[in-house]
Amino acid sequence: MIDWKNVRVCVTGGAGFLGSFVIERLRAAGVADERIFVPRRARYDLTREADVVRLYDDARPDVVLHLAAEVGGIGANRDNPGRFFFANMAMGLHLIEHARQRGLRKFVQVGTICAYPKFTPVPFHEDALWDGYPEETNAPYGVAKKALLVMCQSYRAQYGMNAIYLLPVNLYGPRDNFDLSSSHVIPAMIRKFWDAREAGAADVELWGDGSPSREFLYVEDAAEGIVTAAERYDDPDPVNLGNGREVRIAELATLIAGMVGYQGRIVWNAEKPNGQPRRALDVSRAKERFGFVARTSFEDGLRRTIAWYAEHRAEIRAGRKSGL
Repeated sequence: MIDWKNVRVCVTGGAGFLGSFVIERLRAAGVADERIFVPRRARYDLTREADVVRLYDDARPDVVLHLAAEVGGIGANRDNPGRFFFANMAMGLHLIEHARQRGLRKFVQVGTICAYPKFTPVPFHEDALWDGYPEETNAPYGVAKKALLVMCQSYRAQYGMNAIYLLPVNLYGPRDNFDLSSSHVIPAMIRKFWDAREAGAADVELWGDGSPSREFLYVEDAAEGIVTAAERYDDPDPVNLGNGREVRIAELATLIAGMVGYQGRIVWNAEKPNGQPRRALDVSRAKERFGFVARTSFEDGLRRTIAWYAEHRAEIRAGRKSGL
């Protein structure tokens, strides 16, 4: 058990979408601002070992929460497989190795459900991680992140390093990335339907055929799960973070269009990739091991996300605000 008042915490990716809520959660748990270190990319390129060494020198952390990642939606994953593999592998490799060398109290590696095999039985259980190859469009990212699970477990076995591994499902919420060139499905749909409603467009084109399913976790719930696990969980087994609800993409589109007020036609472009056929998690391990249960209903989370976009859409469209 970690007493947050007595530790220094480094949060990689702390200036990003998820990271900003993790920082808020740490503050609520009692971590003083001067004990929270958030590396910015302009000063620390975490794919470079020398920068990671300098980060540890500057931050002097007891605990590292490694949230930073290079990733996007299906299109971005398809266009950047080499970059996404290298960046995610290199960041984790250097951060974990130098955490070991310095004897950090705890290292929290945030992974991805893109690491699961393409045809994992639903709901995804953590024991199925190695039962096949990930879906092709996001496999380089998923494999790099899954390799870091092996690294965490290996370092625990050989060096006694307290490293844990978490698998959050698809996240959404306020401050998300609404840039259509790199956004995930929920912010992309919100922006497309909002713009189409304002323009009076007769139809909106969406990728795929609408048949895949996804599970979504509200970002504030994800932050709570990560901080709770960091505080209470000390085992080598990977743990899913989700809410246990599976939603078909076609259903999601209808739901968001209705909330936004778009009444036109939804056109599915089946020539574009669907991504993984189904995604929904078995979330029992998180509840059993450290008592985490997501609290935000999907509909409430969507309403809050749409309200945030409505408030900030002018800045987002002008390119001054993609999330934070």
